[in-house]
Amino acid sequence: MDRSEFQENTRITVTYKDRNGKLRPGNFYVYKLFDDFMIVRSTDNDGLFRKMPYEEVVKLVKTKKADRSHLFTLPDEMLEERVWKDRDTMFHYASAPGRGK
Repeated sequence: MDRSEFQENTRITVTYKDRNGKLRPGNFYVYKLFDDFMIVRSTDNDGLFRKMPYEEVVKLVKTKKADRSHLFTLPDEMLEERVWKDRDTMFHYASAPGRGK
């Protein structure tokens, strides 16, 4: 797959290859698109932010634009390409007073 098949601030359901090459289902929130990879957050598993290369995605099952009231936001510095140069995952603690968390 390539970048043109994805959009920022969307929820996606995909089939992707894990590090061992096994096919896995996954639900993700797409934060940012770059030329070779996208920054996503797992919405059904561990909540980790991941650098997901487009070639890992085998099949795009479903895409849903996130409602304005349910947008996940991060500081822009965390979404810069240089931050993700040497990492594959990131865990981020956040609070949202408006949502009671």
